[in-house]
Amino acid sequence: MAEKRPPREKPQRIADELRRLIVSGQIADGDLIGREPELVERFGVSRPSLREALRILEVQGLISVERGVLGGIFVRRPDERLTARTAALVLQARNVPLADVYTARSHLEPLAARRVAELPGSRAAVAAELSVVINEQEESLADTDAFARANAGFHQRLVALAGNQTLAIVAEMLTEVVASAITAASQDGGIAGPLSSRRRSVRSQRRLVELILAGDGPAAEAHWRSHMVAVGKIVLGDQAGDVVDVVDHY
Repeated sequence: MAEKRPPREKPQRIADELRRLIVSGQIADGDLIGREPELVERFGVSRPSLREALRILEVQGLISVERGVLGGIFVRRPDERLTARTAALVLQARNVPLADVYTARSHLEPLAARRVAELPGSRAAVAAELSVVINEQEESLADTDAFARANAGFHQRLVALAGNQTLAIVAEMLTEVVASAITAASQDGGIAGPLSSRRRSVRSQRRLVELILAGDGPAAEAHWRSHMVAVGKIVLGDQAGDVVDVVDHY
């Protein structure tokens, strides 16, 4: 017979209840959950118990506690930065180099490109959506920060459009880890790379869209695999062997 778990303490139960409300979307990102006196009354607990519950959620990145007259406890829903920071801690502890993280990303995206190209009946809509993001990059070629944001958006949408949410979350995390590391250390445009590379990246993305429209899954996969390898050499450069560093990049 399985042993019964010991009952959870009050702070843990409060944290559990608030966590469920946050991750289920019943409380939106940025919403005010309440102020300390209100929450003490709502849960019928002491201030120390409430503060312990809030510390649990704050460490998990689900809330922020702001002091002052206009302060309170605000929701911070999980996003790719939170996921990336948690993963980066594990990667750093295991001495994983950036090249290893980028390689994982390079395996995921070509498979997503093939899946998107082989989706029946929706290729035109997918191609149109990706083209919008490509246009955004083209319009921001001279602005490295804006280009980097739009470029990251293209990669994330490509995987998301393949239809597997778990893979999309993993891809977002990998992209965020690499982008944060390279942007923090690079002196030449960060993850966006030099201007000539940005132009080539846009042209390569347009070629991928053509292959998606044609429904050529194998060609889309092969093209995007080559693209990821080429881009990796540019954005990683001498940092390929560097271990992921949470302190410097988050």
